Amino acid sequence: MRYEYGAGLAHRDAIDMHVHVEQSDDGHPSLPDALTEASAKYFKAEDRAPKLDVIAERYREWNMAAVVFTVDASTALDHQPNSIEEIIEGCVRNNDVLIPFGSVDPRQGPAAAGRAYQLVEEHGVKGFKFHPSLQGFDPSDQQYYPLYEAIEAAGVPALFHTGQNGMGAGLPGGYGIKLAYSNPLLLDAVAADFPDLQVVMAHPSVPWQDEANSIATHKSNVWIDLSGWSPKYFPESLVKAAGRQLQDRVLFGTDYPLIEPAKWIAAFEALPIPDEVRPKIMKGNALRLLGLEA
Repeated sequence: MRYEYGAGLAHRDAIDMHVHVEQSDDGHPSLPDALTEASAKYFKAEDRAPKLDVIAERYREWNMAAVVFTVDASTALDHQPNSIEEIIEGCVRNNDVLIPFGSVDPRQGPAAAGRAYQLVEEHGVKGFKFHPSLQGFDPSDQQYYPLYEAIEAAGVPALFHTGQNGMGAGLPGGYGIKLAYSNPLLLDAVAADFPDLQVVMAHPSVPWQDEANSIATHKSNVWIDLSGWSPKYFPESLVKAAGRQLQDRVLFGTDYPLIEPAKWIAAFEALPIPDEVRPKIMKGNALRLLGLEA
């Protein structure tokens, strides 16, 4: 059964496109303990893994909606993710504030495409989250094209982590996580070969921000979400692009619970973004991307 989400969006001030759900109701974590602890230290996050209903209540209090997800990196990490079906059930309970994205492990081959189809057709997820470095895959490798074909056919976006990784930061060998898989240039081929697939590059793509700006400027099916960094640290080129040529394809996102929305918004207000562009970034662009009506 497919479900509908976003019932209360007309009354919400913003849509946070990047919120992590990192434990199941029974406490099963999405990541091995070493990665959770290292990322909490890296981001200085106090409440590292609130449960889904807590997230919903907080976003309700903040008068925002949130796109929520986990990451299935079971092959690369030898660790099962928290339950995606449970996240979807929680979004059904809280469909006035929560919008679910699915996650599949690309390294599971044909099963990944079938799983993606199931999550859209049976549960109505509104997109998919990938973390190439954490999942250990090169997103430009054509062995993953059947998965992109399935997502493109379903008509939902694919969101990819890009740039620097908090995951594994400060650990020996970075816990084996390879930064190169998060170079946005690897997504250029994906966007070119799947023109009807909406590709979202998550985060300022430091140290490859100019590459990300170039790809998004060149390809109208590429978007940038602004999560994972305080806006006061955004590269100048990203700030300029967000207020000018990319103003219709830049998205508000925090990376909550790693970054609090109030802190992100306070820093964003100080940026030289035109007043008429801000509502697009905070909500309007997300509505178009997700196919939702306010």
